[in-house]
Amino acid sequence: MSHYPRPGINPDYCKGCGLCVASCPKKVLAISEKLNSKGYHYCEYTGDGCIGCGNCFYSCPEPAAITVYLKDHQPGKEA
Repeated sequence: MSHYPRPGINPDYCKGCGLCVASCPKKVLAISEKLNSKGYHYCEYTGDGCIGCGNCFYSCPEPAAITVYLKDHQPGKEA
């Protein structure tokens, strides 16, 4: 079961700059030891604790690398 809010990070767009990690007030992001398909150590969510502030999204220079999910939304289904 997914917990919300939470960041969604696309590893293949992340270049591991660390700006999102530095901007996270709850310190729930970290640079992974794993490499993405382009050879970068990408950012990953370390678990529960995201408050949905969006700092990671706004600090990221890579379009589409981070999405912040505030709640589970399924098209055609009222929340």
